[in-house]
Amino acid sequence: MFYQPPLWLRSGIAMTIYAAFGAAKQWHSQPKTSPLKYREVILTGANQTPIFCQYAQPSNSKGTIVATYGITGSLEDQWFLEILAHKAFQAGYGVLLFDWRAHGKTAALSPDLTSDGLLEGEDFVRLAAQGKQQLGLRPPFFFAGYSLGGQLALWGLKKAQELDLKALGLQPEDILAGAVICPSLESHRSLSYLEKHPFKCYFEQAIAKNLQKLAWQLQSYHPHAFQTETIEKATTIREFDQYLVIPKLGFTTTQAYYEASSPLYFLQDLHRPTFILYAADDPLFAPDLVEDLRYVDQRNTHLNTQITKFGGHVGYISDRQCQNHWGDSDPWWAWQRILSWFDQQLSRHHRTRSVTTAQQ
Repeated sequence: MFYQPPLWLRSGIAMTIYAAFGAAKQWHSQPKTSPLKYREVILTGANQTPIFCQYAQPSNSKGTIVATYGITGSLEDQWFLEILAHKAFQAGYGVLLFDWRAHGKTAALSPDLTSDGLLEGEDFVRLAAQGKQQLGLRPPFFFAGYSLGGQLALWGLKKAQELDLKALGLQPEDILAGAVICPSLESHRSLSYLEKHPFKCYFEQAIAKNLQKLAWQLQSYHPHAFQTETIEKATTIREFDQYLVIPKLGFTTTQAYYEASSPLYFLQDLHRPTFILYAADDPLFAPDLVEDLRYVDQRNTHLNTQITKFGGHVGYISDRQCQNHWGDSDPWWAWQRILSWFDQQLSRHHRTRSVTTAQQ
């Protein structure tokens, strides 16, 4: 799949830094057709955890995208997710976006911590079910996310295979497909890689600082749920998980937790169409995961994995040549490809239903 960034972004580190600090300004300065008017609602996920959501649906919606963001942040500051919402709405899709566990307004509702997909996967499915039944959002549903949010979306597809969808008010075909950008696939190996790298370790330190900030915010909302000294010890990503996350999930080591929550080990078993965009120069993940992903992709016909030479971590800014090649009007290449792929899955779904109806 052809993708080409500007010359100055043909480095995974440069693209990642620009995506983190510069691309938001580019998006906010871009003319918008019209602002999205979200409605806010509190739904419930696994174990009855309250989840803050915002949603919007065009008048003739052709389906709904359920999505969230990466390891830190909130709906209020995730510009990359905002791009998806705007583009999806203009393309005729409804959107249901949510602050996942311990993030944003969800953090104020519950002290429940993150679980890297073990519980968030069910959250995706339950939000889709409530979106259909309570909010009138139109199926089929598509799950989407990026970075750690991509990991959560993959877990959503896994849980859609395991849960009793009819008991939740869904038909099996109501959850149609999923697409992710630069998902975290194997946490233990990638974290070990970052911790040992002489320069990329600074990425780990920056994320860990934000995670500790998240923990302090949680404590301010729920002062009896956390001990101050425990939060003070959580100065790395691994310590955050060790001291705050895994005790409540029943794991004794972070390695066991990471292996249990990493999507790499269940990708070959997914049987809903799944689109994965993954950059070979992503500086946050262990480089050898690229070959592992190729190996799994070859063994599951439901996977459509596109591994690009460039892209960085959740960057995928395209240059003019690339935009002209695809007929894009802006540089947000990854979301353009995902929405086009969703359209393809929707067309295939409608053809299948037409054939089934005719046979009956």
